[in-house]
Amino acid sequence: MNESRLFVGNLAYQTMDNDLQDHFSQAGVVSSVNVMMDKFTGKSRGFAFVEMASAEEANKAVEMFHNKEFQGRALTVNIARPREDRPPRSGGGGGGFRGDRGDRGPRH
Repeated sequence: MNESRLFVGNLAYQTMDNDLQDHFSQAGVVSSVNVMMDKFTGKSRGFAFVEMASAEEANKAVEMFHNKEFQGRALTVNIARPREDRPPRSGGGGGGFRGDRGDRGPRH
């Protein structure tokens, strides 16, 4: 588990990587910032992952920024949990009605 990786939620939709980089640098060295974007619309999904240089700096960032206002929103900041292994999503498909009427031939 990476204890220097933070989940940052309740972001304003206009918040960009560099905004978070600047803000979180108050707590220490920011290794990376990744605002999650919707792959279809290209807009922010309202959360990000921020990686700090150390677990100590990550904990300091949680203390400094959790429930504190940033760009008009109270941020949710906590140590990111590892992704659970989720079962693959089945993509519909399968069964269904084909409209097959069988081989009845022409009507006379």
